[in-house]
Amino acid sequence: MFDVFGSVKGLLKLDSVCIDNNVFRLHYKATVIILIAFSLLVTSRQYIGDPIDCIVDEIPLHVMDTYCWIYSTFTIPDRTGVVGKDMVQPGVASHVEGEDEIKYHKYYQWVCFTLFFQAILFYVPRYLWKTWEGGRIKMLVLDLNCPVMSDEFKSERRKLLVEYFATNWHTQNFYAFRFFLCEVLNFVNVVGQIYFMDFFLDGEFTTYGSDVVKFTEMEPEERIDPMSRVFPKVTKCTFHKYGASGTVQKFDGLCVLPLNIVNEKIYVFLWFWFIILSVLSGLTLAYRAAVIAGPKLRLVLLRARSRLSKPEHINTIAEMCMIGDWFVLYQLGKNIDPVVYQQLVVDLVTKLQGKESV
Repeated sequence: MFDVFGSVKGLLKLDSVCIDNNVFRLHYKATVIILIAFSLLVTSRQYIGDPIDCIVDEIPLHVMDTYCWIYSTFTIPDRTGVVGKDMVQPGVASHVEGEDEIKYHKYYQWVCFTLFFQAILFYVPRYLWKTWEGGRIKMLVLDLNCPVMSDEFKSERRKLLVEYFATNWHTQNFYAFRFFLCEVLNFVNVVGQIYFMDFFLDGEFTTYGSDVVKFTEMEPEERIDPMSRVFPKVTKCTFHKYGASGTVQKFDGLCVLPLNIVNEKIYVFLWFWFIILSVLSGLTLAYRAAVIAGPKLRLVLLRARSRLSKPEHINTIAEMCMIGDWFVLYQLGKNIDPVVYQQLVVDLVTKLQGKESV
């Protein structure tokens, strides 16, 4: 438990060197922290408290609780009416086996595990990028993000950077496309997880958030709470045992599912969060496609990153660089002091023009 908290605490730390972007960080920082926090919340209530309470005549309570926990509880979706008059709770009423539709709530025991598993999946693109990146940007920064340094130190570090670019010019496309692949994985992951949660909740997740919003806007007499339908607090459980004569006896019990008070709110939040995240990730992919296909857009972005540089210097670099060179330069601009970055641009232009003339 403490190891998990330690890992979450590590995610809260700000990196000294930025190797990605804000949307990327929403995936591996914000979303991972949210999912782990929800998983720990459900786990604490599930294994420290009492996750299920069932009552039925003639069956010991602990036996009924264990049986219903293992074999899942159910509701009858078609049973609607006035609570306390027509039924005990929504979906909890008498039914005829083989005729009435029965909906088992098998997700109940697995929520904490699936949330943790989802958190791991959200960290996978970050893990891949960190492995492939190999600390390149951190090594290239060379402490040039330090606010206090001598001019001699800056000059030496700039020379090293210029030599690096001159040596590796036009050879960094693979590095950039690995990052772009991780951005694609982020989008595929968040969309895939929406469908995974829909499968996990028996097809109820994709419209869950919108149904809740509609519910809040409806008149009280017309309301059918979607949260009670997907996450019922009271369900049924049927226990079978042999009677004294050897015949099979059936006992219908009522089960209270206290965890669903938490689950219904968790999944409302996750619905909105995942929709927003998928939209942002989709826009990021559209932006990335425009960057790859549009040299003029790369020029504009490089100018915005190096506002202190002369336009003709930025134009020279933009004309001579490939997507990989642009990407590394752009990433460096996020991490280096603007004045140092402007001087680096001047030195790099001089070096590249000299190299080209030779």
